[in-house]
Amino acid sequence: MTDKLTVVTWNINSLRLRQAHLQTIIANMAPDVICLQETKVPDDLFPANLKADTGFEYCVMRGMKGYNGVAILSRLPLALIPDTPDWCEKTDCRHIAASVEVAGSPIIVHNFYVPAGGDIPDREQNVKFGHKLDFIAEARAHFAAAPPRRSILVGDLNIAPLEHDVWNHKQLLNIVSHTPVETAGLNAWQAEGFTDALRHFVPPEEKLYTWWSYRNRDWEISNRGRRLDHFWVSHDLAPGLVSHQILKSARNWAQPSDHVPVAVTLAV
Repeated sequence: MTDKLTVVTWNINSLRLRQAHLQTIIANMAPDVICLQETKVPDDLFPANLKADTGFEYCVMRGMKGYNGVAILSRLPLALIPDTPDWCEKTDCRHIAASVEVAGSPIIVHNFYVPAGGDIPDREQNVKFGHKLDFIAEARAHFAAAPPRRSILVGDLNIAPLEHDVWNHKQLLNIVSHTPVETAGLNAWQAEGFTDALRHFVPPEEKLYTWWSYRNRDWEISNRGRRLDHFWVSHDLAPGLVSHQILKSARNWAQPSDHVPVAVTLAV
C-alpha cells in the first residue's frame, strides 16, 4: 500500500521506436503508472519484453497498426475498464481506462489521445477538424452524465486551451489546437468534474509547454511550444495534489518524440 501515486503521461510517437526511453523516464520520474499515446502497434504485436524491461508488471493496451494507440503500464494492480465509449463510432484506439489499486481504494485512470484535427480550422472544409470537435463534445457529454470520482484523466488532448499554453496567443488563434471553438470545447469538458493539475502548480499567467514541433530545429532557443498534454484530476482528488514534473530534457533525446513526459504526484 502507498499513500502517494505518481502518474506519467507521454505521447511516445511509436512505442517500438522509443521503448528504450521508458527506462530514462522511470529513472528520472519514478512513476507508479505510465500512460502512453500514439503507441502505433496492434495488441498482438505489443512488445512482449516490456514488462520485464520496465519492471511494470501490469499493462493494458488498445492499439492498431501504424497510428493512434494507447496503453497504461503500472507497478500496481491494474484492471481494464470494459465498455468504454466508441468515440464517434470510429473504433480508432484513442481511449483506454483502467482501475488502479492504490491505498486500499481504486483510482480510475483515463488515457486519451484526442484527434489532432488537421490544418484547416473549419469543419466544412476539413472533416478531421469536425471529427475533433465531435470527439470533444462526446467526451464532455459522457462525463457530464457520470461525474468523475477518484478519477485521473491524462493524455495528448491536442489542444492548448489557455493564453499562456502557447508561445503566441494572438498569432495562433486561427491555428488548429488553439482556436476558440477548440479551447471552449476542452474547457467545457474539463468543467464536468475535473481540476487542471498542471495549472494547480503553474499559475495561468506563466508559460507552460509540453510539445515543440519537429519542424523547428532550434526548438529550445525559440521555445515556440504548446501545452498539448494534460493531467486532470476529479475534484475529490485535487486536495491531494503534491507535485508535478515536465521532463523537458526529453525533447533532446536521440530520436525524440515531439512531446515530453509529464508527471503528477498526488496523495491518495
